[in-house]
Amino acid sequence: METLITLIVLIGILVVIGFIVFSMYNGLVKTRIRVQEAWAGIDVQLKRRSSLIPNLVETVKGYAAHEKEVLENVTRARARLDQAENPREAAEADNMLESTLRSLFAVSEAYPDLKANENFMELQRELTDAEDKIAYARQFYNSNVRNYNTKVQSVPTNMIASMFNFQLEDFYEAEEEARQDVSVSFTTS
Repeated sequence: METLITLIVLIGILVVIGFIVFSMYNGLVKTRIRVQEAWAGIDVQLKRRSSLIPNLVETVKGYAAHEKEVLENVTRARARLDQAENPREAAEADNMLESTLRSLFAVSEAYPDLKANENFMELQRELTDAEDKIAYARQFYNSNVRNYNTKVQSVPTNMIASMFNFQLEDFYEAEEEARQDVSVSFTTS
């Protein structure tokens, strides 16, 4: 009788431990999926902004033809963003694109006709809206990465994470140069 009670208690303890392990594993999976979902939100907004850029570049070309280098930099940065294969590459390319777009808008200041162009103004508004949505999506992504990384590194879920090869995710961070103000000088020909 005593052996039966011990066996039942042992089985009960194993069931509880199994339940805890499954719960921790499922919690890790759930937070990893949230990170992936948040990344998809950034990706959608980056693609939305990227699709606006050719129209903006074409509009600016008509007014600022001799600002060829700025326009080429925007085009190159957009291509790099479109080719990014993971969040780290996308963050680097996005930082580069943001910098080139700031340069482009700084160039537009020298062309009053361009600044008054209705198409340019609408594109600028849409890009500003896209930037706001990207900023929110980045914040949402980083929040989910923080929660996930905390679970991956915290006891006792770190043991489960290690057993099932859950890896830390990278935060979406601005590069140091992207935090700096853009300096644009105009030369007249």
